[in-house]
Amino acid sequence: MRPLVITLSFLVFSMTLAAQDDLLASLEEEQADETTWIEATFKGTRVINGHSIETRKKGVMDFMISHRFGTIDGGTYELFGLDQASIRIGLEYAVTDRLYFGLGRSSFEKTYDGFVKYRLLRQSTGSKTMPLSVTWLSAAAIRTLKSPDQDLSFQDKLANTNQLLIARKFGNGISLQLMPSWVHRNLIQEGELNNDIFALGVGGRIKLSQRVALCGEYYYQFQQLNEGTTNAIAIGFDIETGGHVFQLQFTNATAMVPKGFITETTNDFFDGEIHFGFNISRTFQVN
Repeated sequence: MRPLVITLSFLVFSMTLAAQDDLLASLEEEQADETTWIEATFKGTRVINGHSIETRKKGVMDFMISHRFGTIDGGTYELFGLDQASIRIGLEYAVTDRLYFGLGRSSFEKTYDGFVKYRLLRQSTGSKTMPLSVTWLSAAAIRTLKSPDQDLSFQDKLANTNQLLIARKFGNGISLQLMPSWVHRNLIQEGELNNDIFALGVGGRIKLSQRVALCGEYYYQFQQLNEGTTNAIAIGFDIETGGHVFQLQFTNATAMVPKGFITETTNDFFDGEIHFGFNISRTFQVN
């Protein structure tokens, strides 16, 4: 009996080891087939002025306050722009992990705006490799500042912006984004040159520490709304504090909606016509 027991024990032990080997091989094969999605290409839904490829997770609401002071070339009399200010308040919501929309109101030209974003592609590694993240943005804005010269209709005041946001994250520290943009106005005023303006934006983010990153953004216009417009430039810092993301920036753009900062910027960044400003984002899980 003893030899039989020893033989059976040896067989059971061998079968157990074989089963464990098969299980480990299966797990390794599954892990090799897994797809890893690249997260946090940008920490917020904005690079600085413009949108990033990011959307919030499903059911998350984002309350955003954007603020731009006057230009710093006003000197001490204007306290380097702090005596003046324009503000935008926005509310945004993620219907799904890919579909995101928002509404806002700016004091600059008393503008109401809305947008829809949809994530077309997400950067990933593993069994499904995608080198880029791509998000589509469609935005609309209506200027409600009263005009003494014309009684314009709703359609006349409307402007639309469409952008394809293309980004890649390189390692843990650097992200780059391209923003081909098209701005259309239903009506242009006397002295304005183009209903349709095409522009190319480029933005980037460099991580400086666990919670701080340096960001930059530039939009080049292929056409101009009028001869006085300039290309929008912005430099800033992202600061994470739990549920908040603070963005501190210096920019020559006054407007905080795409049709405005892309095509209506008139300040010269290199002549000191720079606004100090910030974005504050606070997220809530509502669903």
